[in-house]
Amino acid sequence: MKILALEFSSPQRSVAILRRDELRESPSFPNKSGTGETRLPESIVSEIIESGSNAPLTMIDEVLREAKLEREQIDCLAVGLGPGSYTGIRAAISLAQGWQLARPIKLLGVSSVKCIAAQAQADGATGLIDVIVDAQREELYLATYELSRNSRREINPLKIVPLAEARRRAEAGNVLIGPEMPRWFPSGKTVFPRAATLGRLALDLTHFVPGEKLEPIYLRETTFVKAPPPRILP
Repeated sequence: MKILALEFSSPQRSVAILRRDELRESPSFPNKSGTGETRLPESIVSEIIESGSNAPLTMIDEVLREAKLEREQIDCLAVGLGPGSYTGIRAAISLAQGWQLARPIKLLGVSSVKCIAAQAQADGATGLIDVIVDAQREELYLATYELSRNSRREINPLKIVPLAEARRRAEAGNVLIGPEMPRWFPSGKTVFPRAATLGRLALDLTHFVPGEKLEPIYLRETTFVKAPPPRILP
């Protein structure tokens, strides 16, 4: 299976292609049980990383060209669902939805926070870490993971916290990671969600969904205010 992964939830956007049929044993990413080894691609076929790119289709064309593949050869498309950049996440979802309308392709949605934790693990991080992402309004998305060389476990699920709580965690010595760390905590570690890591997570997933079921991860309820009827001028 050839997987195209799109991760547009942070200021660093990336696109990657992975092949399921190129596998080896690796301790870097745990299996579903959170222990032992899992089978992963021996190498990423191709990955493009750009900062602030507004040309996702160009990135996709480039990664396909590097992989020497045509669009028709992609079997599955994995999308980072955030939380994060509203525009970036919506662009990735729209691309996936349009792709499935044109061709019978499988779709997967993956948490970008889980992707950040997996990327930190691949980079060698261990112990308890707090993953934080900007939630606007002086608030942050926060989830806590316990990482080891062979396992990754969610300790506290994703929630929205006030900036003050994250500051208290930093002052208490917690390890904070995320895509925009210098913005709040210079002592934290900047870790971006990468499409290659997203694709590796997707290799263990089978809950494929139709395009209309792909939804961004937002913990706030969406509210709408109905516009008043148009005024009738005398």
